[in-house]
Amino acid sequence: MQQPEKRGWWSRNWKWLVPVGCLGMLAAVAVVIVLIATLVFGALKSSDVYKQALAKATANPTVISELGEPIEPGWLVSGSISVSGSSGEADIAIPISGPKKSATIYAVGRKSAGEWRFSRLEVEVQNRPLRIKLLDSPE
Repeated sequence: MQQPEKRGWWSRNWKWLVPVGCLGMLAAVAVVIVLIATLVFGALKSSDVYKQALAKATANPTVISELGEPIEPGWLVSGSISVSGSSGEADIAIPISGPKKSATIYAVGRKSAGEWRFSRLEVEVQNRPLRIKLLDSPE
């Protein structure tokens, strides 16, 4: 009587190793994507132009009455900021929300001599026909 041939480690374990390996690679890719997104959004949120735009919007009485308090910034900031020393440009959209509604801050500005000046700073509130202008006139 002949003994059955002994199977190797791979032939015994491939059925669980292949799916686990594929899921492991997908998880690693997801971690890298989340890390990159966190770094990008963190850089946008730590910028002076973001902080100034958010401060002006959250202090505006019309914005407060539309959204309610507290007003919280959203996570998905979009747009671009380019700074080189004491000069730069920015065009960003910042999602915000309060207990009543959600809105988006639109900020367009230039940095000159170390100071940001907005050419456009307004808040678009959901279901409101006109944007709330946060600048009396362009600075």
